[in-house]
Amino acid sequence: MQDAANTFDTPLSGLASRDEWLDKVSEVVDDDGYAERLGDSHSAIFVEDGKTLLVTFETHSSIARLSEDAQPMGWDMVKALGWSSLCLISDGDTWFRSPRVFGYFDRLVDDGFFEDFDQVIFYGAGPCGYAAAAFSVAAPGAKVVVVQPQATLDPRIAEWDDRYRHKRRVSFDDRYGYAPDTIDAAAQAFVLYDPEIELDAMHAALFTRPNVTRFRMRYMGTDLETGLMRMQVLYRIFAQLSADKLDVLSLAQLFRNRRTDAGYQFGLLRRLTGAQRDALTLRLARFVLARRNAPPFRKALSAAKSRLEARQSDTGDG
Repeated sequence: MQDAANTFDTPLSGLASRDEWLDKVSEVVDDDGYAERLGDSHSAIFVEDGKTLLVTFETHSSIARLSEDAQPMGWDMVKALGWSSLCLISDGDTWFRSPRVFGYFDRLVDDGFFEDFDQVIFYGAGPCGYAAAAFSVAAPGAKVVVVQPQATLDPRIAEWDDRYRHKRRVSFDDRYGYAPDTIDAAAQAFVLYDPEIELDAMHAALFTRPNVTRFRMRYMGTDLETGLMRMQVLYRIFAQLSADKLDVLSLAQLFRNRRTDAGYQFGLLRRLTGAQRDALTLRLARFVLARRNAPPFRKALSAAKSRLEARQSDTGDG
């Protein structure tokens, strides 16, 4: 729908407040959907176009960080592929544990909203990844991609995760609660995580289910979503999933883009220098420096060469 694509080219950056941003969104989507406030901390934005629906869970801060135009992630798919978009937005990390959000999804189910689409894809990262998995049960047979999701913050299950102690009074044992259980209704689900982030890996292990593929993205660090966007991989994952072509092999092929990604290279450099893997540090530093000027890699190269030469000298003296 070309007219819709042109409509959603409207920049939304630079607006002073959440309310101002939502008011502008309401104007933009007026002919093709709606923007609805769900209490003080959440909102829903729907754009109707094609028969594939991408349901994203995002925060206002992530939208501002990841989109130059401060637009929800699904709008790029509206413009590029003619998909429909439903974006649930929170103010900060709420895990979307709100009766107003529960009620909104109940209403969608009662209205048969998801049944109007040929396929539905849920997506989120971190706390939003938890929400994407948890609420995917509202559309049985949906496909799910979640990045570094939490399974729950219920201390009876995840007391080992001390990153969110301030959220331990939030209820995770009522409706739409334990994400690994609710994701059982999905046709396919993919959990992407960095196994070097121990707590993320522990949450990912809780998602072990017959319909879930867990895929390791080593050395991508604590903000995997930003890395996937930077490598221009995330939207290709959505496209392949919608075409039933996403699997471990295709993910591995997409993940090859990390080799030229600066964020991945720095993460790997920190890992190698911390372990004093000097021979591998030399190979990595030379690979990067052959392609761009990168002073940290030049410094690491020099230090690794010095240590290797010193060890060779000690061996020769012996």
